[in-house]
Amino acid sequence: MFAIAAGLGLFGTLMVYSASAMISQRETQGATQFSYFYKQLTFTLLGIAAMYLASRFDYRKLQSEKVAYGLLAVTTVFLLAVFFFPEINGARRWIRFGGLSFQPSELAKITLPIFLAYFLTKNEAEVTDIRSTVIKCVGVLALLVALIFKEPDLGTAIVLCAVFSTVYFAAGANILHIAALAGSMVLLGITAILIAPWRILRVFAFLDPYAHSDDAGFQVVQSLLAIGSGGISGEGYGMGLQKLFYLPYPYSDFIFSVVGEELGLIGTFAVVSAFGLLLWRGSRTALTAPDRFGMLLGIGLITGIIVQALFNISVVISIVPAKGIPLPFISYGGTSVLMTLLSVGILLSISERSGEPVVESKLKDPAVHRRKAKKAFR
Repeated sequence: MFAIAAGLGLFGTLMVYSASAMISQRETQGATQFSYFYKQLTFTLLGIAAMYLASRFDYRKLQSEKVAYGLLAVTTVFLLAVFFFPEINGARRWIRFGGLSFQPSELAKITLPIFLAYFLTKNEAEVTDIRSTVIKCVGVLALLVALIFKEPDLGTAIVLCAVFSTVYFAAGANILHIAALAGSMVLLGITAILIAPWRILRVFAFLDPYAHSDDAGFQVVQSLLAIGSGGISGEGYGMGLQKLFYLPYPYSDFIFSVVGEELGLIGTFAVVSAFGLLLWRGSRTALTAPDRFGMLLGIGLITGIIVQALFNISVVISIVPAKGIPLPFISYGGTSVLMTLLSVGILLSISERSGEPVVESKLKDPAVHRRKAKKAFR
């Protein structure tokens, strides 16, 4: 896991340079091609260091009321704070300090799994109780999703909903509760699309991108052109053309298009395979965790990473409507790469202790939890 995560992070740094060099040169009036590269490299190295330190940290210390509720409070305050900072490209997602910025929604991807793992472990005997457990957990999800949706950031909100559903199902939730929650999420998602004209336009652009190639379908069309022109082996590293002011933000949300154009099917398959290996190792880590808390936490963290990766890649190849969400480890963004590598560090901490004696549950045989989680995760 460490090798895969670090490798993806360093590979992402190289791809950020390739995708942003000319943009950086234009923005700095020819002074440098490396402004985006240096920032990404710095945060990637910090993230690798954080991943290593987190792997040496005992994850069981996170199983604390102070940690769970403290992280939730801090994340909520940060998510509220973004609304006091200026908009960037029509959204308020960042807290800015001079030349640096912090995106609280990335922190929420760690906060929610930790809170759910703690709360559902503490209330193991009442997982299906609506008043004492279900409403409280859904309330926390609703708080985080509402603030993130308001930014607006529908993509991250969807990722958090996926994390919640997976963790809660693995914890032994009533299937009717899960079905009702999933139905509510779908209805809210449809409502979110219908109340926003630009989202409706994106749906039409998804159905026929070439008919909207001058407006809402422009990014997707340029992305498909980039991937298609890459062929099997690609045009060669640094030789892509779509990043040269055709494809908007090629270094962030659509960096997978640059990978496809420059490294071809071989490069994109390697990236997808790396995420597949990460899913395998992360899932195995969660299912062999020595306690219920580690199992639920591991499931939540790996679900968040993989769902986000699938979402990003699906947008780039036009399987789902366009929505801005970064590709984990690879897209430009300091907060994103730092939080993702930290998540893998926590997974490594769980993995380090997987050989330790199983912590016996006072209520049920831990083997039952393991079988339930394995079935749910499959």
